[in-house]
Amino acid sequence: MKYPYTGIILSGGLSTRLSGKNKAFIEINGQKIIENTYKIFKRLFKEIILVTNKPELYQQWDFKIVSDIFQVRSSMTGLHAGLYHAKYPFAFAVACDSPFLNEALIETVLAHVTENSYVVVPKMDRGYEPLCAVYSKRCLGELETCILNENYRIIEIFDKGPTTRLSETVLRKSDPHLLSFFNINTPDDMEKAKTRLAGLYHQ
Repeated sequence: MKYPYTGIILSGGLSTRLSGKNKAFIEINGQKIIENTYKIFKRLFKEIILVTNKPELYQQWDFKIVSDIFQVRSSMTGLHAGLYHAKYPFAFAVACDSPFLNEALIETVLAHVTENSYVVVPKMDRGYEPLCAVYSKRCLGELETCILNENYRIIEIFDKGPTTRLSETVLRKSDPHLLSFFNINTPDDMEKAKTRLAGLYHQ
């Protein structure tokens, strides 16, 4: 079943701690991260949007490619651009450096969306996971306000509308190791992903 939602992939980071390496193209278990995310989104969503300022790198995939509207490098501006161009009222957003996305966990998040939802977001013991969450297009105004005020923390918009916070206990039922929330930011992260964590991941 495909959900009448938009899947947004954010690929705009500078990767400074990985010497500028494009994290979307890191291979884990013999597959690029972007390819794994694309396959999952293709099964789940009726529309896929990739937000990037280097569209020429992604021509081989069948998704809509858009760029930031506000020329500030942040995940918030990427989320804003994706939502702005989304065809559907709700969108699930993820970063391009999440190698272990769990399809069942995404469906758990989607299952909590209602007509009145503003945001549906995982809240771990350590804090929120705003880049594995659902956003309504109604968030656009608050996102723009935050960007114009140079406040780039996505969590700032959560109290501006009906926000559902999903607990770690609920999410572990579909993703026991919570691997969906693992991101590659450093060489150590990449090594951990390719060795210890790769064997735990079953998609």
